Amino acid sequence: MQTQKVIDHIVNWLKDYATKANVKGYVIGVSGGVDSGVVSTLCAMTGLEVLLLEMPIRQKQDQVNRAQDHIEDLKRRFPNVQGKRIDLTPVFETFENSVEDHVEGRWSNNLSLANTRSRFRMVTLYYFGQLHGLLVCGTGNKVEDFGIGFYTKYGDGGVDVSPIADLYKTEVYQLAKELNLIESIQNAIPTDGLWDAERTDEDQIGATYPELEKIQKEYGTKAVEDYEGRDKEVFMIFDRMHKAAKHKMVPIPICDIPEEWREG
Repeated sequence: MQTQKVIDHIVNWLKDYATKANVKGYVIGVSGGVDSGVVSTLCAMTGLEVLLLEMPIRQKQDQVNRAQDHIEDLKRRFPNVQGKRIDLTPVFETFENSVEDHVEGRWSNNLSLANTRSRFRMVTLYYFGQLHGLLVCGTGNKVEDFGIGFYTKYGDGGVDVSPIADLYKTEVYQLAKELNLIESIQNAIPTDGLWDAERTDEDQIGATYPELEKIQKEYGTKAVEDYEGRDKEVFMIFDRMHKAAKHKMVPIPICDIPEEWREG
């Protein structure tokens, strides 16, 4: 990949979009992962106002450290960057203790609470975005957004723009190296950070991003019988998750009412 050309293209796209939207810049949630690290750096390179929010909810200390170190690094490098820490743990725990159907240990309950963390962050990003005239910039990559749907609907999927959604995860890492992100971000093991226990993306998905990318590039042109061994296992994972998450990738269904029923 021609990384510098891709970087320049995204930076110009972000700057042009914000200018046409008549906003001051972007607000980004920084998690300590490579996706948010790359996106926040690209936004900083526009020269527009950039607000970086770290929004921990019972977060692991290594994730917190990476996020804070990255924010400080960008603030040193770019005078247009500001950072803010919003501890959402009390908000989340108040909600967790208030819902009547909470049953500790139940998978569906735990998943609902994990997604709630992401949705609290989305609300926070839009609060500060509206407060300061900024657009919410998404950090999802191509595998997560259009492959397996590995994001929260109206959580980290609730954004105004999505500048790296056409890049595979391995390509995002290439940009991270070219952009000279701090080493801890470049070497971070992908995790959504939505669980109390340490759960990497690979733990949850059952496959690595390079494995998923291979299948995504061939998806629709090959069937399960075209694969064997590990490739077949990953195809089945990808196919199952893609179909289950299809509702995230299409517009909200609308029940059309026949025009003739509106008359009389």
